Amino acid sequence: MIIETPYKQFDTVTIKTTAGEEVVCRFLEETDKTITVQKPLALMPTQQGVGLGPFAFTVHPEAKIKLNKNAILFVHKTENEMANQYVSSTSSIMV
Repeated sequence: MIIETPYKQFDTVTIKTTAGEEVVCRFLEETDKTITVQKPLALMPTQQGVGLGPFAFTVHPEAKIKLNKNAILFVHKTENEMANQYVSSTSSIMV
């Protein structure tokens, strides 16, 4: 049996919304009703496969965004390859 470590502050997580969107973001904090994230990017199809694009076009990229848990199906740590792509896309760190 594989027991996974739950996500913690500043981890890269994937959120699946009730609207079917899949969002990769930096987890900040969680309450009973909300999850606060930063730098959310949506998964979108590209000619090379799955890519990352803006989740919210009109919000500052560094904004802390509170998501209502009623609109979320699940939150999970992002797998390593996509997490590395996310970090490369959102910072000057090359992984």
